[in-house]
Amino acid sequence: MAKDAQRRWRVGKYIRLSREDGTSESVVNQEKILDDEIPCFFEPDSYEVVDAYIDDGTSGTTDAERLEFQRMTRDVKAGRINCIVVKNLSRAFRNSANQGRFLEEFIPLYRTRFISLYQPRLDTYLDPEVVHSLEVGVTGFLNEQYAYKTSVDVRRTFRCKREKGEFIGAFAPYGYAKDPRDKNRLVIDEEAAAVVRDVFRWFLRDGMSKRAIALRLNELAVPNPTAYKRAGGLRYRNPNGAKSDGLWCARTVGAMLTDPIYAGVMRQGRQKVVSYKLHKRLAVPESEWVTVEGAAPAVVSREEFERARELLSRRARTAPGARAPHPFSGLLRCADCGAAMRRGSAGKYVYYACRTHDERDRSRCARHTIRGDALESAVLASLRLLASFAGAAARAGGEAESADASRRWALLRDGARELERLRERRDELYEDWKRGDVERGQYRRLDEAYRLRAERLEAAARRLDAEERAAREAPSPLPGEETVPELSRALLRCLVRAVRVREGGAIEIELACADPFASALNGACAKRKAAVGPT
Repeated sequence: MAKDAQRRWRVGKYIRLSREDGTSESVVNQEKILDDEIPCFFEPDSYEVVDAYIDDGTSGTTDAERLEFQRMTRDVKAGRINCIVVKNLSRAFRNSANQGRFLEEFIPLYRTRFISLYQPRLDTYLDPEVVHSLEVGVTGFLNEQYAYKTSVDVRRTFRCKREKGEFIGAFAPYGYAKDPRDKNRLVIDEEAAAVVRDVFRWFLRDGMSKRAIALRLNELAVPNPTAYKRAGGLRYRNPNGAKSDGLWCARTVGAMLTDPIYAGVMRQGRQKVVSYKLHKRLAVPESEWVTVEGAAPAVVSREEFERARELLSRRARTAPGARAPHPFSGLLRCADCGAAMRRGSAGKYVYYACRTHDERDRSRCARHTIRGDALESAVLASLRLLASFAGAAARAGGEAESADASRRWALLRDGARELERLRERRDELYEDWKRGDVERGQYRRLDEAYRLRAERLEAAARRLDAEERAAREAPSPLPGEETVPELSRALLRCLVRAVRVREGGAIEIELACADPFASALNGACAKRKAAVGPT
């Protein structure tokens, strides 16, 4: 090979390894090959290796995401290097269009030498026309097809993993960590999970707003999820992370309260890459997300999560300067038009009025006004009465519930005995048929009848077992106490779904808890049915 002794070559080594390439062609191996081969192209004193540009774990289908490739092109434009050496074309390009533009436009424009060591071997200084050869074009096409097929295989693999409930994200959600033994499995990170549980407790039990929770976490110097991951040594990047300086905000708290991963439900596939060439991400419709129940250990109970989501669906406004909404915020509605009630004050009194009447159109609805102290007294009295009835219902229903449970266990016991007899009878019937004591047609009819009877007994047993589990897991109609000492937002959020105000100040309370009167009635009916027996 001819050697060049007229120009001083400033060489830049370009090395790339994609995630899909694994360790078969490592960065170290590529650089060793380049170091061994570069001296063969130059006279000893005609060149110097200025820099190495290494894109590790990056696709070659786009130039925009290859930071080192971009740095290399800037160095070419600045005159820092005038020769680029790569192992082969696939290391520099997996996109035939980008390859053509780079070799046919960029390289000649900046009078730069491009050398590819392996087939097709290129040296644009010694043979400038080689970039237009059929071999180079075909190689570019084949390299692109390889990238396309790899992309299809990777997407198919990821889809399969998502559907099996395997986690495929680069970073575990806050509150979790990747299992060291299985990177596709999540385990609870107890330090962060304790913060998640605090957030849910403050929101559900203490009635704190998202903003108030964020303020408390910042006062306690708890790092936000981005800062926490970075402090753990992860190279975590978040587009909005630089703006927060490690502080919590209401949006972060709201996202946590609505993420079902904390109840053990994994949702993946919410974004997708446009194509293997264009790596821009697009949002995917929720109907196409992959959701798997129980794919992760739950940090909070499903009941807590559903309650938080239901409460967030109510619009609760926090007054300026306050850390928590007013107790009735998001709960008060006009009984006629359904609009939210507006809170105002007149002198020393607080009052509520229909928002439609006060702010939109007075002809559409009456004012439905009620004073704040009267509203609190009425709701408190109603909840105290409800609590006393709940206690009485629980005491009165205890005997009926006990009788109902006894009935279920008796039916289960008798059904199990009958099922065992049917199985024995089918075995005996088969032996009778084999001995010739029963004709084939008669055997088939009796065997089918026994089989259908056994299926009905098994279905009844499953139904009774489900009833028993439901009875054991049924929530208490009220949170324990039979007295309600005072109103609080946490108590209202636990017990009340809505308070509707009628014209004249009358109120209707829609409960968010189980109805103790219905429980008492059901218990009495069960007791009566058990005493009378089946009809």
